[in-house]
Amino acid sequence: MDSQNQYHVSRPIYSIRAFEHVNERQAREKKSLKEKLRNSCSCSTKAAYGLVKRFFPILEWLPLYQPRQWITGEIVSGITTGMVCALQGLAYTLLVNVPPVYGLYAAFFPILTYFILGTSRHLSVGPFPVTCLMMGSVILNLAPDEMFMKPGNVTGVNGTVALVLNTVARDEMRVALSISMTYLIGIFQLAMGVAGVGFLVRYLSDPLVGGFTTAAAVTVVVSQLKLIFNVPTGNYNSVLAIFYTIGDVFKNIKKANMVDLIAAVVTIIVVMLVKEFNVKYQKKLPAPIPIEVVVTVIDAGVSYALDLSTNYGSGIVRTIPRGFIPPQPPDTSYFASFAGSSFSTAVVSYAIAISVAKVYAAKHDLVVDANQELLAFGVSNIFCGAFGGFVATTALSRTAIQESTGGKTQVASLIAGLLVLIVIVALGPLLQPLQKSVLGAIVVANLKGMFMQVHDVPILWRKNRTDCLLWVFTFAACILLGLDVGLLAGVVFELATVVIRTQFPTCSTLGNIPSTDIYKNMKDYKNIVTCPGTKIFKCNAPIYFANIEHLKDRIKHTVGFNAVQVFKKRNKALKKIHSLIKKGKLKVTENGLVPVEQLGVDNEGYETERDPGQVDSEPQPVENGARTAVDLEMQVDWTAALPVNVTVPKVDIHSFVMDFTAVSFLDVMAAKSIKLIIKEFLRIGVNVYIAGCDDEIVMKMESMGFFDEMVNRSMLFLTVHDAILYIKMETASDITEDPMIEKISQLQDDKIPYPDDDDLIETYDNQRLAIHGLSS
Repeated sequence: MDSQNQYHVSRPIYSIRAFEHVNERQAREKKSLKEKLRNSCSCSTKAAYGLVKRFFPILEWLPLYQPRQWITGEIVSGITTGMVCALQGLAYTLLVNVPPVYGLYAAFFPILTYFILGTSRHLSVGPFPVTCLMMGSVILNLAPDEMFMKPGNVTGVNGTVALVLNTVARDEMRVALSISMTYLIGIFQLAMGVAGVGFLVRYLSDPLVGGFTTAAAVTVVVSQLKLIFNVPTGNYNSVLAIFYTIGDVFKNIKKANMVDLIAAVVTIIVVMLVKEFNVKYQKKLPAPIPIEVVVTVIDAGVSYALDLSTNYGSGIVRTIPRGFIPPQPPDTSYFASFAGSSFSTAVVSYAIAISVAKVYAAKHDLVVDANQELLAFGVSNIFCGAFGGFVATTALSRTAIQESTGGKTQVASLIAGLLVLIVIVALGPLLQPLQKSVLGAIVVANLKGMFMQVHDVPILWRKNRTDCLLWVFTFAACILLGLDVGLLAGVVFELATVVIRTQFPTCSTLGNIPSTDIYKNMKDYKNIVTCPGTKIFKCNAPIYFANIEHLKDRIKHTVGFNAVQVFKKRNKALKKIHSLIKKGKLKVTENGLVPVEQLGVDNEGYETERDPGQVDSEPQPVENGARTAVDLEMQVDWTAALPVNVTVPKVDIHSFVMDFTAVSFLDVMAAKSIKLIIKEFLRIGVNVYIAGCDDEIVMKMESMGFFDEMVNRSMLFLTVHDAILYIKMETASDITEDPMIEKISQLQDDKIPYPDDDDLIETYDNQRLAIHGLSS
C-alpha cells in the first residue's frame, strides 16, 4: 500500500470516563420551562418583522424581484400555464362530479392566497386528478343518481311512469358536499400547520406514494370510461368498486357512442404524441405547445358546427355560466359523513404539493417551509371552498410547464390566474359545446407520468425488496379496497415493515483487520482475525422493548452459550462436590480434590492455589496425610473433566464487547435487560465492555439508573479498539480472576452448608422479577 495513503495516530486508550476527565466534559445547560417561555414570548421589532415574514413569505421574495430580467419569462409562463390550468380545471370536474364551472373556480381562487402565503416560488396551485377522484368518490357515495330520480312525463310500455333524473337537485347537493368537504380539508391542513406537524408527511415514503398514485391513475381511467364510451354505469364506493364499474362498461358496451369514442381516442393519441414532442424538443421550443388548449378549441368548434349533441347524441358540457357565485359557508352537518376521507385527502394533497415543491426548491437552491406550506394550503382550500371550488394541490406536469417556460416566482401563477379569470367572466360559454369524452381523454392523457411509475417496480426489486413489496401492496390495496382504505392499509404496512426491521435487526460478530483499528463483520472479509478470548457483538438498530428478546438470542448465538445455564450448571456441580466432601468421599489436597474411594475420574480440572510466600515457611498442619482445608483455596478449570456427573457448558471467552455505535436510543425495558445480561456474564467470569456509546445514550443510561456497583461506567469505552487494547492489557497482567473462587472457598469448611443459589439467580426466564430489582 502506498505510504501516502496511510495515517498514524498516537493517543491514550480511552474509556468513556477517562476521555471525559481528560477533555473536561461540561454539563449541558438546560433551560427551565419558565426560561423557555420567557424567550419565546419576548418580542422586539426585528423578531416581530421576522415573524410576519415567516407567515407572509411574499415579503421575503417580492422586494428582491427583478422585473427587467424576469417579467418577460413570467408573462410567457403565466399565459401557457393559465391555458392548461383552465382546461384541466374543466376536465377534473368530471372526477369530482360537479358542474364544469366549479373546476374554473378551483383553478383560480387558490392561486390568490398561495401567492401571498406560499413558500415555493414555482408551484402551480390548482386541482389534481388523484385528490379530485378521492373527493369525487365520497360525493358520489353520498349523492348517487338514484337519490334524485323523479317521475317523468313519459309512460312506460306496461303503463308505469318512467323515472327521470333531477339533475338540478343532484348538482346542488353535490356542490354543497364539495364545498363543505373542501372547507374541512382546509381546516385539517390549517390545524396541522398551527400544530407544527408537517413532518407527518414523511411517513408517506416514495414507494408508498408511487403505488398509491399509480393505483389512483388506474381508478381515474376506469372512472372516465363511462364518458369516453358514453355509457351508463352504476355508482360504487365499496370493495372491488373498480371491477364493478368495468363490468358495467362492458355490459353496456353496445350502447357506446362512436362519435364520443372516436373523439376520445384521437384526443388521447394526439395529446400524448405532442407531449412527447414537447419533452424531446424542449430546449429548442420557446414554449411547450399547449396541445390541450388546441384540442379543446378544435373540438368545441367542430361540436358546435356539426351539433354533435343533437345529431349524434354526443355528451357535451352544455352549461358554463359567466361570473362567480357569492361566498358560501360550509354545511357542518355533512362533516361527520366524510371526516376520515377529508383527513386522508388533506394529507395526500399536501404530500403531493410538498414533494413537487421540494424538487424545484432543490433545483434552484431555495428553501421550502413544510409547516408554512400546510398553513398556505389550509387557507387556500378554505378560501377556495367559500367560492365554490374544490381541493387544491399541484401537479408535476403543470408546475414543470410553469418553470420550464420562464416562471421564476409566483408572479407567473398570478398571470395564469388572470387568464383563468378571463375564461370565467368571458370565454366560458364558448366551451359549452365541448364533448365530455374529450375532457375525459385529456384527463387520461395527462396520467402517462403516473403510469410510467410501474417501471420503478423492477428497480425497487433489485435495490430493496421491502420497498418493492410496499409499492405492490399499496397498489393492490388501493385497487381492491378503494383509495382511502388502500392508503391507510399502505401506511400500516409501511410502519409494520419499519417495526419488523427494527424488531429483528441485523446483528454481527466483528473481527479485526490486522494492524488497523478497523473492525468488520467476520462473514464479509477473508483478511480478518478474531480477538483471542473475546467476542465482539454489534447491533445495527436502536434497542427497545420490541427487539430486546431478539438481541438476547443473537448474543447467545454469538458467544455460543447461555450465561444463565452456565451459572446454574456450575452451582449444581459445586453443590455435588460439597456433598462429596461432607461425606468424606473427596479430600482437598495440594494436588486438588482426591477421591478417598476410587471414583473413576481424576480431577484434573482442580489445582491448588497457595500463597507463594508460604512455600518456604513453616509447614502447614497435616491430618492423615492431607492438609487441612482451612487454608487451601482452589480455582476451577471448567474446561477440564469434573469429579461429578454434571455437564457444564464450556465458556471459551473471558471478555465480551458490545459495539453500540449504531444504537441511536434505548428505552427503559432495553436498559434493564442489557443490565441483566451484563450481570449474568460477570457472574461466570466474563467481563463485559460497551464501546462506541454516543453521549446521548450515556446520559440516558444515567437517567434510567443503569449504573451501580457491579455495572459501572468503567466498562464504557470510546471505541471498540480502545476496549480491545484494554482487554489485552488486562489479560497480559493476569488481573482478571474467576468469581467462582469465593464459592469454592466455602467448600473447604464442610461445617458450613452450601447455599442454595437458585433463588438468587437473575434469569431471563424470571425476567419480570429480575428487572424489577435492577434499578433499586
